[in-house]
Amino acid sequence: MSPSSLVCLTLLLVSFTISEARDFSVGGDDRAWRLPPTPADSLNRWAEKNRFQVGDSLDQQYDDAKDSVLQVTREAYLSCNRSSPVAEHRDGATAVELHRSGAYYFISGAEGACEQGEKLIVVVMSERHSLRGGLAPAPGPTEFEGPAVAPTSGASTTVVLKSGVAAALLVLGMTL
Repeated sequence: MSPSSLVCLTLLLVSFTISEARDFSVGGDDRAWRLPPTPADSLNRWAEKNRFQVGDSLDQQYDDAKDSVLQVTREAYLSCNRSSPVAEHRDGATAVELHRSGAYYFISGAEGACEQGEKLIVVVMSERHSLRGGLAPAPGPTEFEGPAVAPTSGASTTVVLKSGVAAALLVLGMTL
């Protein structure tokens, strides 16, 4: 195999490894879109433990006879205002694609549920900061602050590639 073929193969492997979109079950399991049993079990605590990328999707399961999922603005999220949602989902099995970087805000459509903690902020990283690998967990969303800011180009970030890609790069280096 020629060195240029190896380079193309390696770049292809890296792009597949890095750009794979994921489906997240909100809260980590089925039927997690509900009133949190305790503040420690809030959906925002779950979101803090995940790193969301452009192209990922959120899967929300809930009882459609009693609840719905409203995607709202930051202001509506903070005030639990259900009157003018950006998007409204009432089918009991909602999948929302995260098609842009930045913050997404969700609240329950059930009367009083948002005020009792049934709400979620998801912060999606910008595409240039979207390497999947050994990066630190996503910054936690806080209710009274804006979306987390990605590191500036001057910040140092260590990226750990998966072992298969690292091995391919090592082989490539030895053949040149």
